[in-house]
Amino acid sequence: MAIILKKIKALEREIDDYLDLVVRGALLFKQGIKYFLEERAEEFTRCLAEIDKTEHDADALRRSIESKLYLETLIPDSRGDVLGILESTDRALNLTAETLQQFDMELPFILPETKSWYVDLTEASMSALETMVTAVRAYFRDLSAVRDHINKVLFYESQSDAIAEKLIRFVYRTGEDLSRKNHMRYFARQIEKIADQAEDVCDRLAIATIKRHV
Repeated sequence: MAIILKKIKALEREIDDYLDLVVRGALLFKQGIKYFLEERAEEFTRCLAEIDKTEHDADALRRSIESKLYLETLIPDSRGDVLGILESTDRALNLTAETLQQFDMELPFILPETKSWYVDLTEASMSALETMVTAVRAYFRDLSAVRDHINKVLFYESQSDAIAEKLIRFVYRTGEDLSRKNHMRYFARQIEKIADQAEDVCDRLAIATIKRHV
């Protein structure tokens, strides 16, 4: 029994390390968007390289965790839920890296008067992602706190929806070319999608938490 408990503790530390990488991805994304909007190409490129490495490190760690869950039959009662939460969390991190890469590849034109909204949208989406990580940590440490963190994620997700809608409405009422309008809308929606994915993780988390209470 002592050996099993030791392995479970080691697994929980790995999950913590994985979640640290998700938070790092959120911070790098915020920096990357800021640098892009400020046309600081060198700093943006550095952020892009760092978030790419963070995503790869997180993928490797997630695979290690999943392997231990299967091969060592740790936490068998919750294994399926933990795997689902990790996979859904991974999609959120992947979205941050993919979106920053799309900014680099497509170099969207951003109206100067909308830049503050892109910053606000990024802040709201990353707050949803960071709070989602706190909710996942609570699932392993303090089940009673999970609901409060989930509610905060839902608040940030609704904020991101509202900011994106306001931004897009403004863009389509300007005299810019339709192609530019569509491009700005697309990138606003891509940033918003990260908050949506954080909400999806919390949906899984809420169900998993209820099952552990039963």
